[in-house]
Amino acid sequence: MTQPQPNTLPPDTLPLLAVTLGDVAGIGPEITAKMLMGHDELRQKARLLVVGDVDVMVNAVRNLGGDPAIVKTLARAADCTNTPGTIEVLQAGPSLAHVKLGEISADAGDGSVRFVTTACALARAGEVDGIVTAPLNKAAMHAAGHKWPGHTELLAHEFGVKTFSLVLSAGDLYIFHATTHVSLRQAIEDLTPARMRAVLRLAGSFAKALGRGDQPVAVSGLNPHAGENGIFGSEDADILAPAVAEANAAGILAAGPIPADALFPQAVRGKWQFVVACYHDQGHAPFKAVYGDDGVNITVGLPVVRVSVDHGTAFDIAGKGIAREDSLILAAERAAHLAPGWTHVWETARAQTGG
Repeated sequence: MTQPQPNTLPPDTLPLLAVTLGDVAGIGPEITAKMLMGHDELRQKARLLVVGDVDVMVNAVRNLGGDPAIVKTLARAADCTNTPGTIEVLQAGPSLAHVKLGEISADAGDGSVRFVTTACALARAGEVDGIVTAPLNKAAMHAAGHKWPGHTELLAHEFGVKTFSLVLSAGDLYIFHATTHVSLRQAIEDLTPARMRAVLRLAGSFAKALGRGDQPVAVSGLNPHAGENGIFGSEDADILAPAVAEANAAGILAAGPIPADALFPQAVRGKWQFVVACYHDQGHAPFKAVYGDDGVNITVGLPVVRVSVDHGTAFDIAGKGIAREDSLILAAERAAHLAPGWTHVWETARAQTGG
């Protein structure tokens, strides 16, 4: 699969990415420190600014045997120098140094939301070109009174958008999700004709913005065998098939519904580059089984590029120095690759979906 290529922009015009720390009780600070301490080649692709907590980053560097002096406090995003060997941090709120690693903490949950909202404010002001997110913990976030299902919905709220999708990506494969962080029963209820029309237009516009409008969007069946002519459920025939037909009539190439057990192996082998999964685990389970740390999570439908790791906070290994930074590096590389052209992605999607 094709991997993102390095930017060829002068250093001072490289995209500035806000890297949010996520839940500081988890592995977010550790993998952020590892990425910025040991992968200077990223500095040739983007400028990297941590939005989070200085004290937490100092502790993370110290735990990894590094020199805490490499952590620099910045007053504003524009002060980012992107100097190799440094970790430049924009402090967002009070210190969270007291948070214990590996434990659910309302303070950490509150901080994880604050880091994201700060990064969104910077993006809205035009001070950063993209957002890269380390994982947050939903239980901690809820304990702090923030009842968002996850990052995706919080970001959509901050940017005031109604049509958006969680997209898992590895190489040339993009898996859109019609529904995400809800129960399976709720997901089926949420799989309405309007939602399917919207996500197909979003996927189709994204494909066109990437110059791949000739690649069809493949829709996964909801039920076994895509309903088997109504034997195993009527949703595929009543909701998915009409949405596919309508997308094609509107000039968006689409195919399906295709039984999931056939579609996802075909996608992995390269037959499909753009796929719509009907619910969270339908897309996540096969993707993670195949790609592991080689995948990222993109939110399509926002006015600014946002890419995240495709894993959780891993409380069980927090602070042990064994967390892998691979997915965060991929997220930063993908954000750097997409950021220069994201205005076109956003405008194309908004024209198709109404924002």
